Amino acid sequence: MSNVLSGGEKVRCMLSRMMMQRANVVILDEPTNHLDLESITAINNSLVKFKGTVLLTTHDHAFAQSVGNRIIELTPNGVIDRHMTFDEYMSDEKVKALRQKCTAKE
Repeated sequence: MSNVLSGGEKVRCMLSRMMMQRANVVILDEPTNHLDLESITAINNSLVKFKGTVLLTTHDHAFAQSVGNRIIELTPNGVIDRHMTFDEYMSDEKVKALRQKCTAKE
């Protein structure tokens, strides 16, 4: 018998705890890494319904698009902060120009 939780089980426990404690801020680092589709769907649905602030990092495009409504990008030369979805952020011409400026080497 194993007493170790899988990644998905740990995420479910964390989400349950967060909701029971009525947190108003949640910080997540790559929350979908090493999760099965069922667990990703559960965390996605929970974060969409969450009434507080969520600060997260992710490489998961679909996840970023579904839960994000504000993108803050940290660059070597400054911060880009926009209230828009991830897809809007990536396709916005003004943001593209600003990203080039902020990532250019001096």
